[in-house]
Amino acid sequence: MRRTISGFSNPTVKYLRSLRDKKHRRREGKFLAEGLRLLTDARESGILPDMLVMAEGRDPHPLVDALEGAVIAAGGEVIETTPDILAKITGKDNPQAVAGVFGEFDTSLAALDRAAAPIWLVAQALRDPGNLGTMLRTGDAVGAGGLILIDDCADPFSVEAVRASMGAIFTQRVAQASWQEFLPWLRGGPGQLVAASLRDAQPYRGAPYAAPCFILVGNESRGLPEEYEMACDLRVTMPMRGRADSLNAAVAGAVLAYQVVDSLEHAGTGF
Repeated sequence: MRRTISGFSNPTVKYLRSLRDKKHRRREGKFLAEGLRLLTDARESGILPDMLVMAEGRDPHPLVDALEGAVIAAGGEVIETTPDILAKITGKDNPQAVAGVFGEFDTSLAALDRAAAPIWLVAQALRDPGNLGTMLRTGDAVGAGGLILIDDCADPFSVEAVRASMGAIFTQRVAQASWQEFLPWLRGGPGQLVAASLRDAQPYRGAPYAAPCFILVGNESRGLPEEYEMACDLRVTMPMRGRADSLNAAVAGAVLAYQVVDSLEHAGTGF
């Protein structure tokens, strides 16, 4: 179905704007994503929006045509509106030409197949949606199975996190759990839990990584609780050659992820 919306007070506009709020996203089970590249990544991953919103007067593009055709063929809804209304929906002064409404994914641990990838990323109490999006991009880059969010993390379906993921929200599995749920799940099957730490740690280069490897990073300001670090199978340290005493959480996760990938590749494990 296709229709045009021209008024700011339209109920659909209010509904779309409400998806910028976590409470409404959870109630509806939907989230908002914007940008042709991001929506094209979703389509190429086999995921289509339930509703596609497009700005009037946009430049013609074959990828927009392909996206529109796929949504209509799947029984979705296509809406055309003004750039001003689209800006109101997305919260950006200069919105991209398209946005989409997607159903939230199953984020339970039970939905994960740990054997699907040799490496997984795990974040505890990560509060910055930009860091969360960066970790999703890192996971996509290294061929990780996904990102497991432990305890009170930023919402992976917020507009900011989805935008920062650059499409990786559609290529990476996302799970959410408490530490009390995660640790028994991890110990219920194969899996090595690794964290960057200063407690009884060994150099991150040359450490005995094993697949499937779960790389754990902590909160941006507090790091990991001692209890969580001590539960890890392996603790590694990365050298800090300047005055800074730590790396950004997402950066640390990326550095460690690439080292794990390199180690597993050279060991002939998992790749």
